[in-house]
Amino acid sequence: MRVDAADAVPHRDTNITVLRPTLVGKGRAMTNPEDVAPSADPRKDPDEWTTGDEPMTGPQASYLQTLCREAGREFDPDLSKSDASKLIDELQGQTGRGASGTTDS
Repeated sequence: MRVDAADAVPHRDTNITVLRPTLVGKGRAMTNPEDVAPSADPRKDPDEWTTGDEPMTGPQASYLQTLCREAGREFDPDLSKSDASKLIDELQGQTGRGASGTTDS
């Protein structure tokens, strides 16, 4: 944590000056999330993922097995991360699971 003199503020009840810390990460100040305008859809398109061609993760595989079983689809264990993500989105719509669904078993 770095403290700059510019961040010094007078304490309201005394004559003491309090230094306000500034968060720093990897040599640069970190952006306060409250100062960033939210985007309409913060999710990045799976086709644009830099690691999208890697094999799907364990959690993706586990959840996809459940969704495939519920949707009556065959599970493909050789999907990439991005293909698994797209299929998860598709099957969530079919099964009623996910952000807009209410099924949670």
